[in-house]
Amino acid sequence: MKKFTFIGAGSLDFTKDLVRDILTFEAFRDAELMLMDIDPKRLEYAVRGVQKIVDAGNYPATVKGTQDRKEALKDADGVLITILQGGVEVWRHDIEIPKKYNVDICVGDTRGPSGIFRFLRTAPVLLDIIRDCEEVCPNAVVLNYTNPMAMLVSYLQSMSDMNITGLCHSVQGTAEMLAKWIGAEDKQVRYTCAGINHQAFYLDFKVDGKDAYPELYRAIEREEVAAEEPVRIEMFKKLGYFNTESSGHNSEYVAWFRKRPDLIEKYCTHGTGWNPGAYGYILDEYLGREDTWEKEYTDWLENGEVELERGEEYASNIFNAVFGDHTPYFFNGNLKNHGYITNVKQGVCVEVPTVATEEGIVPIKQITLPDHLAVLVNNSALIEDLAVKAAIEGDPNLVFQAVLYDPLTSAVCSMDEIQNMVQEMLDKNAEYLGYFKSLKINMEVLHEKENR
Repeated sequence: MKKFTFIGAGSLDFTKDLVRDILTFEAFRDAELMLMDIDPKRLEYAVRGVQKIVDAGNYPATVKGTQDRKEALKDADGVLITILQGGVEVWRHDIEIPKKYNVDICVGDTRGPSGIFRFLRTAPVLLDIIRDCEEVCPNAVVLNYTNPMAMLVSYLQSMSDMNITGLCHSVQGTAEMLAKWIGAEDKQVRYTCAGINHQAFYLDFKVDGKDAYPELYRAIEREEVAAEEPVRIEMFKKLGYFNTESSGHNSEYVAWFRKRPDLIEKYCTHGTGWNPGAYGYILDEYLGREDTWEKEYTDWLENGEVELERGEEYASNIFNAVFGDHTPYFFNGNLKNHGYITNVKQGVCVEVPTVATEEGIVPIKQITLPDHLAVLVNNSALIEDLAVKAAIEGDPNLVFQAVLYDPLTSAVCSMDEIQNMVQEMLDKNAEYLGYFKSLKINMEVLHEKENR
């Protein structure tokens, strides 16, 4: 019997889908499924939802719930982390404060001022989880789904030798979308994709062994396709490679789409996926879910159908490769760069082609990005690396410097405005940043430190 522990099981839909996938493997049909969340109501719903899946599949698995993290983790074979530190009412300030300074953010979970502060709040909590893992399940495979992926994985892999990998569904999700655009089946598609999380590129994209980029160029001329992903398609036209993350996300990471109202109207107000429209859409949607999630989940518990077919998430396949039936599994993983991408800074977190086997999880090839993509990716990676250093050292000056170079922020703000914005965000997040030496930006102190 294998034990799988879900930390943040109150991410109800995600937990439900990951459990469904795990139970599709013969080696895991009798698994112990241990659910942990700090919210007792969400934990109760998670246990009921997972039990419904177990019952529907007539699996001999067992389901347990607890708010005791060490109990949940004890002797776990696989650990999945899907937490949100502070909740939506805290996260909203990551969007609302920058907006006061004309930094118009759509999603706010990856990089830029909003992603950096989400990381700073979350880092100490994830480190506490990993310290518990070191104590009670040191041989577990730990898979993190919590954003901001790159900064959190880089931080955790800097602080621990646990087997930690970051996972995201943007690579396979985008590949599926591109295949649909050109009328190909998923099984026909092969690709090499690399970069950093939410800013990786398909360096090649083939259908039945043939370069499919010419077909993609033709596909984006169709009106319905052009309307679907306006930001990503514009980047594709100008950069020559398709990006892994949705238009709403991408519009935040670069300086080209959200720095003026006319550009937001042209590129960001229409389209699908994350609805990359003007500021506030995602915020309103998530705040609204706080009032509706319980009814929606109750409706599914009472009347909803249970899907038992495996989905597209990587996690269950990785577990199966490492300690199930040992079928090797190829995917894109987030790991610290140790020569995996030659022209991206070593030691930062990169997203690269990876294989899971019973021997472990390792990248499968060395990649050199096209020069112009390396400029874009390195800029983001270096900023993230500075934010990780800020967390390790507890230094507010490094937080300011990281935000200072964010492309969108620097496109609309002066240096003084950025400093004032970051200071306001530091003050707003004070209760989550107790591990910092100070919460006051003081560049004179930084200068003294660097010259000692």
